[in-house]
Amino acid sequence: MTLNIERNKNLKEYNTFGIEAVAPYFCQIQSTEELQALFRNEQFKNMPLLVLGGGSNILFTRNPEGLVLLNKIGGISMVEEGEENVLVKVGGGVVWHEFVLNTIAQGLGGLENLSLIPGTVGAAPMQNIGAYGVEIKDTFHSLEAVNRTDGSLRTFRHADCQFGYRSSVFKTSERDKWVISHVTFSLHKKPQFNTTYGAIQQTLEERGISSLSLKAISDAVVHIRQSKLPDPKKIGNAGSFFKNPVIDAAHFTNLQQQYASIPSYPQENGIKVPAGWLIEQCGWKGYRRGNVGVNDKQALVLVNHGGAIGEEIRQLSEDIQASVKEKFGIELEAEVNFI
Repeated sequence: MTLNIERNKNLKEYNTFGIEAVAPYFCQIQSTEELQALFRNEQFKNMPLLVLGGGSNILFTRNPEGLVLLNKIGGISMVEEGEENVLVKVGGGVVWHEFVLNTIAQGLGGLENLSLIPGTVGAAPMQNIGAYGVEIKDTFHSLEAVNRTDGSLRTFRHADCQFGYRSSVFKTSERDKWVISHVTFSLHKKPQFNTTYGAIQQTLEERGISSLSLKAISDAVVHIRQSKLPDPKKIGNAGSFFKNPVIDAAHFTNLQQQYASIPSYPQENGIKVPAGWLIEQCGWKGYRRGNVGVNDKQALVLVNHGGAIGEEIRQLSEDIQASVKEKFGIELEAEVNFI
């Protein structure tokens, strides 16, 4: 099998921050078989590897080493149908939002709250993406991944993935060991709508929608996201830069005494506080420093106004973390991966 390997590839168009970076080797993969062939090739099997999907969760602070792999494995197919659920298998290179729209068109529920999240399907389970009260783990069935050492194919079930808040085994003990080729979801034929989180219900009311549907909820989520988050095609960004921190009840109670309006969401392991609110209280919203800054509508989003290097964004993120730590005693964790 012949693989098309490009040399010294500029990656600016392959990351949503629009950062200039050069890959020594670059390859687009269209199938599981190509992926296996790549990892069985002696030249590349032990070479440093970076896998890109939509490039929406990455910040280049330097040029990557070795091989950069762009997952373009496509395809959406129904593999099994039961009375209440349908198993749908999707290629890891499929654009996430396009897949969500496909499920809505088929009348299958479970992903509508995750509309317009940037990136590809293969990246979704790696960090257990979530929004508006829904996470990937809620509909995840299984995935297929290729071992980077020997090209072998393995199926990971739900329990194998050890899903956590914006985390999975692919970010912990199995980090950098696998490339996800396909993901299978268990979607609902009779959807159960979730409109209680965030501004979904309010947006539906403002839009005069009283009869719930998958499309209505998806449209509401898209409207909310577009009103808060800048379009990466217009200004470089990676969406939410930080995770929403979860703090213990005692810490939250103490903060609530000082900041009565602090928003909160109870979790099994504590109280989740919106990172965007914390950052805004520290005065960062709309801030600009040279070529980089903080979005003026959503403080959780760091932006490249044009011509920035990754190190500038990294430094800004560290300054924000330090100020939130000083004011609230909370350590923000970056959701974006630094290279």
